[in-house]
Amino acid sequence: MEANRLTISEARRLLDSGELTATKLLEACLAQIEKADKRLRAVLTLNEAAARLAASRADERLAAGEKGSLLGIPYLAKDNLLTKGLRTTASSKILEKYVAPYNATVINKLDEAGAILLGKTNLDEFAHGGSTETSAFGPTHNPWDLTRVPGGSSGGSAAAVAADFCLFALGSDTGGSIRQPAAFCGVVGFKPAYGAVSRFGLISMTSSTDVIGPITKTVKDAALVYEVIAGADTKDANTYPGAREIGLKEDISGLRVGLPKEYYDDSLNPQIAASLEQAKNWLLAAGAVPVELSLPNTKYAIPAYYVITPSEISSNLARFDGVAWGYRSEGSGDLDHFYKKNRGFGFGPEAKRRIMLGTFSLSSGYYEAYYKKAQAVRTLINRDFADAFLECDILLVPTQPHPAFKLGEKNTDPLSMYLEDIYLTAPSLAGLPAISIPVGLMEKDGVDLPIGAQLIASLSNEGNLLSAAQALEARVAFMPLKFA
Repeated sequence: MEANRLTISEARRLLDSGELTATKLLEACLAQIEKADKRLRAVLTLNEAAARLAASRADERLAAGEKGSLLGIPYLAKDNLLTKGLRTTASSKILEKYVAPYNATVINKLDEAGAILLGKTNLDEFAHGGSTETSAFGPTHNPWDLTRVPGGSSGGSAAAVAADFCLFALGSDTGGSIRQPAAFCGVVGFKPAYGAVSRFGLISMTSSTDVIGPITKTVKDAALVYEVIAGADTKDANTYPGAREIGLKEDISGLRVGLPKEYYDDSLNPQIAASLEQAKNWLLAAGAVPVELSLPNTKYAIPAYYVITPSEISSNLARFDGVAWGYRSEGSGDLDHFYKKNRGFGFGPEAKRRIMLGTFSLSSGYYEAYYKKAQAVRTLINRDFADAFLECDILLVPTQPHPAFKLGEKNTDPLSMYLEDIYLTAPSLAGLPAISIPVGLMEKDGVDLPIGAQLIASLSNEGNLLSAAQALEARVAFMPLKFA
């Protein structure tokens, strides 16, 4: 097997035994990127020189007998994570030439662990989107079918893992932006609980739901990355120490699996419903116990999310005005004209749409009618989950209502694009940990495309979540893509 196709766990064994070097592993990843990224367009910026130096240092540490779960492991990071000395664009013209003066906390943690940063991946501009088509630098393509989207907003990261550009990638998840592209690309996408991983150095989209998490080839790999990047950070007041040692359990006997009826109505695609039914049966075969329940306010999650999210976006993007940093227009004019030129050219259509929606929702006379009510609905959604987890340990629901759609199919219909998050926004609003894993393939237009299942757990219950995901993964006859 080519080294770049290894999982983290497989590579770890070979690196520790001396059968593989970090340098050879890195070069295999770089060769795959060189060969295939002209078709995928998943990588925005490569970090070759620094990566080779890091690989050399990792080999020295390995030769000295040092051990570490991610020592010598190459990865890619979504381009909304700050990387010192390396371009960070958020896939926006307004930050096209921005080079961060410091690292995000997660980048520092991975650097200390000996992981090797290969470069930065494409995303929807400022993470606004579900297809990676709003990027100012062009869309990423799905490696399963180059005519389709990889999902978003972490589409570049998901496509890169599926195409074996790296052994794992970092994404950010605000309302499904790790889980949805993972489902579309047939890989594992883990959204930790809000506050479990520091957001310091993440370019903010929606500060109250933004979470950084791993996209990997297996559930065990997701746990390994999470254990390194999780934990309290003095630079992010929302973080907490948490249980960083997952301790995946082989036996899930007695684990109560909730099946909320709102996620299994007639609108669910029959083939995806059948895959979810099979996933449930696999969990029951592993010893889990089914629990039927209700999350009655689920239907309000999308409208609440798309009031709260643009409102926070309106605030967070106000800083990008061309004064302190970012794109600055040439020519004279008053201050209003200066701002309009900078932001008018620098932001794409979706960013502008969300800024306007959010500014309207927060404006005098509308705050009470929209934003305040959306936050009240958020509280009801949180209560639904709290009640549900008195009856069960995890929830099993779909990740997506359908497989990956065609590039350009939804570009002119923003509402349709927002509805891509229909099964994803509720756990984000509640700050809960959730994971998507591939559970099968669905034929669409003559092409087999991946289907994902989503598991959701209560706060600080990542152990049960990942153990159940691993038990399910072990029973799925899913063959990963071999993208040539």
